[in-house]
Amino acid sequence: MMKGILDGCLLAIIKNKEVYGYELAEKLADYGFDNFSEGTIYPLLLRMQKEKFVTSTLKKSTAGPKRKYYSLTEKGEDELRDFLDRWDYLQTSVNNVLSHEAVKKELK
Repeated sequence: MMKGILDGCLLAIIKNKEVYGYELAEKLADYGFDNFSEGTIYPLLLRMQKEKFVTSTLKKSTAGPKRKYYSLTEKGEDELRDFLDRWDYLQTSVNNVLSHEAVKKELK
């Protein structure tokens, strides 16, 4: 389940601006996903690139070798919209169950 959620989060971050892998790891950590390293993120980015959700461009870095920057494709934007629809449905359903079950516990 986390894999699909992480994919959607990566697409959402990339949609806002072109980013490189380490920057994605930092942004995820800022949002509370501090258990994910670049080693987790790069295979996902590679798969998303093969699925044509993202493209990449090598650019000069001010410190060290060139960096691979990722940007969202039109297909990636469609995938992000689909993820947001699935997330909304899942979140609503889980919240419904939890709120209903919390009420049941209060009645006992």
